[in-house]
Amino acid sequence: MALIAREASPAFAASPARMAAAGLRAFVRIAQAWGLSVDEQLTLLGAPARSTFFAWRRNPDRAVLPRDTLERISNLLGIYKSLQILLPDAGAADAWVRQPNRAPLFGGRSALQTMLGGNVSDLNLVRRYLDGVRSGGWA
Repeated sequence: MALIAREASPAFAASPARMAAAGLRAFVRIAQAWGLSVDEQLTLLGAPARSTFFAWRRNPDRAVLPRDTLERISNLLGIYKSLQILLPDAGAADAWVRQPNRAPLFGGRSALQTMLGGNVSDLNLVRRYLDGVRSGGWA
């Protein structure tokens, strides 16, 4: 039997605004789980103005996020998901980001310290590391 590709209904299409709102809601939950300070959250999101950040949190459905911020949130969601898969105990998964890590990428620093370098590439490095671990085991 052949499968027929159907176009997504416009009502369910993933618009940038819907992705931004969903991403922000998920980010707030991750920040809470990881115990992130406001300054850490700001750095991970690309250093938006504090007033902008609080406006996003207050009303995610009206947030207009720059592409850079959406990419950062995407990386953070990927990191969170990988940790939940690798460490099924939620407490251990959430604590991992703050623990010193001997893997060469981290050089004894925590994943969070690496992610707080301020660049999207810092988040991407941690995400790729965890994706690699999911494929082949802990380094």
